Amino acid sequence: MVERIEKDLARFKNIVKGKIRQNLKKYMSTGEMIGKKGKDLVSIPMPQIEIPHFKFDEKKGKGVGQGDGDVGDPIGSDPDEGSGKAGDQEGQHTIEVELTIEELAEIMGEELELPRIKPKGTSRIDTEKHKYSGISTAGPDSLRHFKRTFKEALKRQISLGNYNKDNPVIIPVKPDTRYRTWKQVIKQETNAVVIFMMDVSGSMEEQQKEVVRIETFWIDTWLQAHYKNLKTRYIVHDTVAKEVDRETFFKLKESGGTIISSAYRLCADMIKTEYNPDEWNIYPFHFSDGDNWSDRDNQECMNILEKELLPFVNVFCYGQVESRYGSGRFLREIEKVFKEDERLITSQIENKEAILKSIKDFLGKGK
Repeated sequence: MVERIEKDLARFKNIVKGKIRQNLKKYMSTGEMIGKKGKDLVSIPMPQIEIPHFKFDEKKGKGVGQGDGDVGDPIGSDPDEGSGKAGDQEGQHTIEVELTIEELAEIMGEELELPRIKPKGTSRIDTEKHKYSGISTAGPDSLRHFKRTFKEALKRQISLGNYNKDNPVIIPVKPDTRYRTWKQVIKQETNAVVIFMMDVSGSMEEQQKEVVRIETFWIDTWLQAHYKNLKTRYIVHDTVAKEVDRETFFKLKESGGTIISSAYRLCADMIKTEYNPDEWNIYPFHFSDGDNWSDRDNQECMNILEKELLPFVNVFCYGQVESRYGSGRFLREIEKVFKEDERLITSQIENKEAILKSIKDFLGKGK
């Protein structure tokens, strides 16, 4: 029975994953899932899946809980209650299924054809893992090894001459029971930090910030699948840059002008003081509408990138979100200066529908 349930569960998960693949672009262009993210799981609304349910057999007139009553009598409520009107349209039946971050990243990687990331650097951190590697004659029922238990029962019955090959009945007894045992193993993991920077000046409206919010969720999901020890930092800037928490990053109101170099300077200082490039894989992402205060600040940004950021990061990603106020000039400047530099990746994000392509632009090289 347990084996059958596990097979049914595996089949259901495959159906769920198939539905997600079919609607991946829709999920990746809305914020529907982001608010349903837990520590290790993401809840996904799946209105397309029909869940099996019990149905009363109308051919049987009586059963448990029938009693007296006529067809149409309300159950457990006042018949006069309710103010809704009858309708002739089908209702929306939505369920939610849960996937792990790893499963979600796997689906995204397959559909976008993203290569596996190759961490740089030689430093590793040691983490403790539990590995089931042995068999014992004692242990809890939850670790019982069914195959080895039946094998021991078979050996016992054969040695005692109780085994009948024409009518093979294997009946384990307590001394036959075997249990899995585990030991602690040290697994080496790589360090990684992702630093999200966003322009929150007056030209970046709620629509642009929503695009950034969705895209950073998927970027974070992909990186988490490759780095178990992933740190995430958030920087916002107008004319001045400051570090904030995740909630503030997306809820800060727009105001003020734009000096992009303030964010690049803070990011460079953060890396210099806290993240040794020999020990950390570093991923800065900057999102802006391309407006900057002056040509002089554009030049300052290029200098910081060339001397203090690009030599120390896996890749630097700049995403330009289209807005009705932004000039978009910064993208042209950065592409002109670093046109041949593979350490810097740019992407133009016109709207939510462009998020899918932008993620592939950023993550498609596997750095």
